[in-house]
Amino acid sequence: EEEEAKLQNGGFLPCPAGGVPSGTALEEPLRSCRLRSEAERRGGAPPALPPAPLGFTDVNLNSRNTYEVSRRRSAPEHLPHGGTAPAEPAPPPQEPAERARHRAGIAGAGSSFAEFFTRNFFTKRTKELKPAVQSAPGWKLFGKVPPRENLPKDSKIIQQEYEARTGRMYKPPPPSARRKNIEFEPLSTTALILEDRPANLPAKSVEEALRHRQEYNEMVAEAKKREIKEAHKRKKIMRERFKQEENIASAMVIWVNEILPNWEGMRATRRVRELWWQGLPPSVRGKVWSLAVGNELNITPELYEIFLSRAKERWKSFSETSSENDIEDAGASVADREASLELIKLDISRTFPSLYIFQKGGPYHDLLHSVLGAYTCYRPDVGYVQGMSFIAAVLILNLEEADAFIAFANLLNKPCQLAFFRVDHSMMLKYFAAFEVFFEENLPKLFLHFKSYSLTPDIYLIDWIFTLYSKSLPLDLACRVWDVFCRDGEEFLFRTGLGILRLYEDILLQMDFIHIAQFLTKLPEDITSEKLFSCIAAIQMQNSNKKWAQVFASLMKDNKEGDKNHSPAPKS
Repeated sequence: EEEEAKLQNGGFLPCPAGGVPSGTALEEPLRSCRLRSEAERRGGAPPALPPAPLGFTDVNLNSRNTYEVSRRRSAPEHLPHGGTAPAEPAPPPQEPAERARHRAGIAGAGSSFAEFFTRNFFTKRTKELKPAVQSAPGWKLFGKVPPRENLPKDSKIIQQEYEARTGRMYKPPPPSARRKNIEFEPLSTTALILEDRPANLPAKSVEEALRHRQEYNEMVAEAKKREIKEAHKRKKIMRERFKQEENIASAMVIWVNEILPNWEGMRATRRVRELWWQGLPPSVRGKVWSLAVGNELNITPELYEIFLSRAKERWKSFSETSSENDIEDAGASVADREASLELIKLDISRTFPSLYIFQKGGPYHDLLHSVLGAYTCYRPDVGYVQGMSFIAAVLILNLEEADAFIAFANLLNKPCQLAFFRVDHSMMLKYFAAFEVFFEENLPKLFLHFKSYSLTPDIYLIDWIFTLYSKSLPLDLACRVWDVFCRDGEEFLFRTGLGILRLYEDILLQMDFIHIAQFLTKLPEDITSEKLFSCIAAIQMQNSNKKWAQVFASLMKDNKEGDKNHSPAPKS
């Protein structure tokens, strides 16, 4: 009968008509456990509890077990095929009172313990799933940032929430207090200092607002001054550039129409020398250089082609030769090994790297390679020396290929360049000694400063002379130095060095040995031709009424006399 009653009631025993207070089935096992634990601590037997009443109650807990119970009661699984609910079950037959109480106690205790171990003690709050608000995805360095869950609130919404929470209405300042017609708006966030604070922050006081306005006016005034100063500087540079272009244009007409047709008769005149000092126009620079350097070696374009073909054959043989012994067996000298393709390639790649025209793949790479290779075959006694690529590159930028080779060979044949590129130590020391004579004459304070650190001219002069300042100075300024060098010869190279020292004298006096060497090895890039040539013009190349050539000749004479005195006496 009980099983039939359970089947008709969704698998549970029916509750009595009087009902049971909610929560009894859960409270009784908790109470029994608590009393049992207290009795065990005291050492006595646990007190007997009254039997729980028969039936199950719907405990109002938000758990899965409770939900299952209520679901099963409301919708029993076993329904008749007719689709209607089962009829009210008939009441069970009457039982004796003692037997009914005993069975009710067993069933109540069992059901209570079963619910105690299967139900949860704490209610679970199910988190309501809100639909995610899709916002525009952001960006980061690698990939996209996932969309944010919450969009930022608008300022009006924040203001409304603030007014609703505090009960105070926000009154914006009158329009007259805001900024009007500001002529100059600086960049960045400078003007934010005048803005009012958000509604959820305390408003500015009158003193603070006045202070902020004063600070803003000061910042705007400084920005205006800086802008005006930079504008004047740009205008001055543009005016000087326009003036220089006009001078170059007018000078080009004079050089083309008057000087070049009558070169031999006008090259030494005062007017031509003054025009020469101001700088040669780029359109006639190569032609003037070729005429000034000359062609004492009588090199022809056909001779250049001959030496170029020899260089190509030698490069081909070098590429086919794989060992040093094969090169020595072929009779190649040290200079020939220095002139190998690998060494020239290495130096070409470091020639004016900022221009990207002489590196591999550039328009002048092969041209520079050909000029240097042909020269190594033309002068095997000199060979290729690092630094030659800068001189050849400057000539290639202003002359045709064959003319550049002719000027290059004749330029390196000058006494000063030949002494340096052949590494003639005795001649190089005489040039350094002559330089120090005029150094002490023009810059005595800096000369003593260099002496105190034992800073000799070879530390900075070798790089300047080897490349004719084309590596140390900006290219346009180096070309102007070349202009006057072609006019005055080797003297102007050392005069230019003294001009550089004069230009940076105040800075060099505050440096030690290491910083001076580093500074002179890599000069500042912002050096201008006007400043440098004004310092060069202030250098006097005279010492005790002796000019550069006389001082150098006296040093050569003293050296020869010293060699005679130290030479061994002839045997009798």
